Amino acid sequence: MLQTLLAERFQVKIHKEKKDFPVYVLLPGKGPLKMKESPPDPDASKDQAKDSTDVAATGSEAGASVNLGHGSSYSFANNRFEATKLTMDQFTSIFERFAGRPIVDMTNLTGQYGFAIEFTPEDYRAMLMRVALSAGAHLPPEAMRLVENNSSGPALSDALQQIGLKLESRKMPLDVLVIDDALKTPSAN
Repeated sequence: MLQTLLAERFQVKIHKEKKDFPVYVLLPGKGPLKMKESPPDPDASKDQAKDSTDVAATGSEAGASVNLGHGSSYSFANNRFEATKLTMDQFTSIFERFAGRPIVDMTNLTGQYGFAIEFTPEDYRAMLMRVALSAGAHLPPEAMRLVENNSSGPALSDALQQIGLKLESRKMPLDVLVIDDALKTPSAN
């Protein structure tokens, strides 16, 4: 809908192409999987037919909790990430905010899982700052130095070993939208 509006009002012409980007790839670790798979929800097909979900979030200086609907939720507080009924797609989408780059799921895990991951206070603090940056916050120079000096990849990879997963740094082609042409001012309604 937004692309149609932009095409009509600004005569925007776009195309998709693939470009190589640094990413993290989520893979099964060496040991056994330490996540609890949730049983399938018999009412899930009824809920999905409505094609809507109520998402609720609460947060404070102590952390954040997000209810994704259909029994899925997560919290990030007190040096801990705790999940209930998350798919790997949901998990990678959430964790991209903490990692500072895209995460590509290559686990081949198709269920919903519950798990908890503990972080060191330093890694937890740096991850919170990365989330603030991804939300558009401006941090003071001393906070920026802390984020730059704390590479999230190794910290996340070490933490993910707690649940039997690992991250690998790679370059992969990802889809991007390229704007070929656009008017500076919109046409009249």
